[in-house]
Amino acid sequence: MSGIDPITLSVIQAGLQQVCDEMDTTFSRAAFSPIIAEADDRSDGIYSAEDGSLIAQGLKGLPVFVGTMQASTRTIIEMIRDGRCLPPEEGDIYIVNDPYLGGTHLMDVRFAMPFYRGGKIFCWLSNIGHWPDIGGAVPGGFSASATSVEQEGLRLPPVKLFKRGVMDREIFSIITSNIRVADQRIGDIRAQTAALEVGKERLGELLDRYGDETVLDAVAELRARSAEQMRACIGSIASGTYRGKAFIDSDGVVNEPLTIALAVTKTDDNRLIFDFDGSSPPCKGPMNSVLATTNSSVYLAIRHIFPEIPLSAGAFDPIEIVRPAGTFLDAQYPRPVSGCAAEVSQRIAEAVFAALVNALPELVTAAPAGSSGNFALGGHDPVAGRDYVMYQISGGGYGGNAREDGLTNGCSTIGISKSPPVEITEQVFPVHFLEYSLREGSGGAGRHRGGFGLIYEVELLRGEALASFVMDHGRFGPQGALGGNDGKSGEIVVMRGGVQHRPAHITKEQDIPLAAGDRVRVETPGGGGYGPAHERDPGAVLRDVELGYYTADEAAELFGVAISIGSTIDPERTARGTVSGGNELCS
Repeated sequence: MSGIDPITLSVIQAGLQQVCDEMDTTFSRAAFSPIIAEADDRSDGIYSAEDGSLIAQGLKGLPVFVGTMQASTRTIIEMIRDGRCLPPEEGDIYIVNDPYLGGTHLMDVRFAMPFYRGGKIFCWLSNIGHWPDIGGAVPGGFSASATSVEQEGLRLPPVKLFKRGVMDREIFSIITSNIRVADQRIGDIRAQTAALEVGKERLGELLDRYGDETVLDAVAELRARSAEQMRACIGSIASGTYRGKAFIDSDGVVNEPLTIALAVTKTDDNRLIFDFDGSSPPCKGPMNSVLATTNSSVYLAIRHIFPEIPLSAGAFDPIEIVRPAGTFLDAQYPRPVSGCAAEVSQRIAEAVFAALVNALPELVTAAPAGSSGNFALGGHDPVAGRDYVMYQISGGGYGGNAREDGLTNGCSTIGISKSPPVEITEQVFPVHFLEYSLREGSGGAGRHRGGFGLIYEVELLRGEALASFVMDHGRFGPQGALGGNDGKSGEIVVMRGGVQHRPAHITKEQDIPLAAGDRVRVETPGGGGYGPAHERDPGAVLRDVELGYYTADEAAELFGVAISIGSTIDPERTARGTVSGGNELCS
């Protein structure tokens, strides 16, 4: 333990967190793209000068970036040391989106700025934002049938976009010459840069107040305490090996499911070892996951289970992830990866939940909807006289848990991003939402039922456009837990000229041509149920019927509760028999 007093330690911890939170807020408020400005698909953090390890990350940043930003910053530091990247100077900002260098998919663009004190790098300030387009075959970057990363868009190694505080116009021109709606990117670039500048100013104020050495001591102490707390939480798990599985609908090219097989071993010295041996081999389509995203998916799943542990690199120290070489969870160039951050990551988290729900039944939930609902629409607006790329994400139901029903229309497992407001989307793009409602009854039945998904239907008002989807949980619904039923799977229906079209891969297809008046209807998955449905409180079933979530017939079929005319429970007719449960989650 360091000699720093607890009050000072707590204040510095809160100060570092505040720096990151202000960076997040600045980024969103200044961004042009609705996916950042409204949906908050971004994250900011502070990273070690020595090895890029996480010091602090914004509370409102996407959890899936907790590991990838650390990996990306570490890779930049290593490349600088190896001479593969130009050495930094004060005022420099590196840009990188290469998935194989600690990244996710190409649309997640990372900025990294060295933060100097006394002429030396004290730490790195880094952030990441989802750009609506990065070039490639499909508007929005979500190519459902890509077979190489080049088809997905422009891939940037770490290069200096800003040199000594001045933008390199040549690098900027290369970027904007290879992406759609390039005129909007300068706004997002300035927002991303402004967030780093705010972080630089706020962190400098914190260091001026407490001193560089005191803050460094606090960072080391906070990391040690996070590791200690994580080991204490792991200690509540009985030693042994726990197994879980999750499935991806298809890779978008080969119409067969992919398997994530996971064994989690709890050791006697309070560590967790994650082994994905037995998972599917590398796939042809874009559902491969790079190593940084695979690792980060495990970290975020553990964060869901133990959210009270302060976020720093120390929280990862007791976690060992065996490299899943030879599987689709360790993608190597040139495997396509556009689905890794938004979809595969959530199946990895689902496998973690499935493995640990028997070990920690009071803490782990049934499976959530587990899809970001990626829907990209690219076209030309004849009234505005410009091209556009609309990127829509959507929520779904969370799984039930030991205490309560799952959250309805919650954000994806991997983040805190929300769907942009309908009103904003309709102002910016030539579309009109005809429906935006709860998908009632979509949660899996259980002692505590799953939360409900979402239904939306959107119409193209004018011009022509191409629609592309990279979603998941259409072939399999989110898993129930401990006898609970699975949630309903997702659905996509496209109405073209009055003719109904459903993607052959259920949740994945690209470049579907739309004309004015054509519509897209999406129904997102409900969460899995927790515990046997026949154990649900009849009063809770009655309330669901009164609210219109289920009909009386559905209440009898799913929960064995008879609802009489007048919305009262009929105790004589209420069946309390066994209701079929969900998947067996672990052994």
